[in-house]
Amino acid sequence: MSPVNNRDDSIAGLFVTCAGLLLAVGMLMVYSSSITAVPSQEEQLYLSRQLTFLLAAGLAGILASQLPAWVWRKGAPVFFLATVVLLVLVLVPGIGRSVNGAQRWFRLGFISLQPSETAKLTLPMLLCAIRYGRKRGQLQSLSQCAALAGVTMLLVAAEPDLGTAIFLGMSTVLVMWLSHCPTKYFVAVGALTAPVVMLAALLRPYQLARLQGFADTWLHPERAPYQVQQSLTTLGVGGISGTGLGKGWQKLSFLPEANTDFVFAVIGEELGLIGTLSVMGLWAGLYLTGLKLIRRVPHDSFEGTLALTLLGQLVIQAGVNMAVVTALLPPKGISHPFISYGGSNLIVSILALGVILSLTRQESKEDRSETVAFITAA
Repeated sequence: MSPVNNRDDSIAGLFVTCAGLLLAVGMLMVYSSSITAVPSQEEQLYLSRQLTFLLAAGLAGILASQLPAWVWRKGAPVFFLATVVLLVLVLVPGIGRSVNGAQRWFRLGFISLQPSETAKLTLPMLLCAIRYGRKRGQLQSLSQCAALAGVTMLLVAAEPDLGTAIFLGMSTVLVMWLSHCPTKYFVAVGALTAPVVMLAALLRPYQLARLQGFADTWLHPERAPYQVQQSLTTLGVGGISGTGLGKGWQKLSFLPEANTDFVFAVIGEELGLIGTLSVMGLWAGLYLTGLKLIRRVPHDSFEGTLALTLLGQLVIQAGVNMAVVTALLPPKGISHPFISYGGSNLIVSILALGVILSLTRQESKEDRSETVAFITAA
């Protein structure tokens, strides 16, 4: 094997190692943050379920990493169509499960499937396939991408889940920017969509209350939303070195969503500033090694654009979660990839890693000939 290939393999190894360390932190914190005030089997239940999710996600990620890149390009329309069907079905009463007024889940035993999570993978995949598909006019390609993204965002917003809808819009913008979309189109789309997003927020009182609560956090701290107050208190209690793993108190009925949306605050309390900075360092390592890995393929291609988009999505989602926990962004239920409890987010996040590895894997001549033969036969 050549020195170049050895170096590429070491970069891929570092990339997977950073993800593995984040997953290890996640398993520890899911167990710790699930501890209740009264000793019970609940913490073991959460841990066993998360381990089950991890096993399923790991197998799916390994399989995805071994597939050739053309599978994602050719299969993108089918994967996206399946996501749209699920997004429609989840809104049907009696099929989708409603929790706190939001109908976002399918319930299968103890497993909940959230279709909007799969859209984070299938929408960028189809947009990249369109942008680098057959020769077509710039305007035609952009109009198709805008229509597909718009339909997906509307279905997600109808659940309602405005935050994820905005996140999908951000992913669409990222694909367009990486595929060299002219700046004038960004300006036009931004001018059209910004008022729609604001109107959607105004039509739902609780979303407007979140924005007002965010402003109060900095102007009138005593009027800040309860979850923000508890999150900042939890972080402050930890200090530099933390109270010790499993020894935090805020998770005992004070901090809402301690094992999901606000698990980063529990890290701050139990592992302190050292723990939170270490998690941020692991994300920086994942991002930097991911960028080096993606250099194997041309950036102006389906493989390069999709890999950069998926990597960017993971890092941005983690950054948004940390920003919400530290009151730098309005309160929004967004999970921390690899660390928060939950099956859908974990499976999609690890699948994204597998797809990135697949897109950046150097195929041998034998692999290429087998792929060509398969396509020819198909």
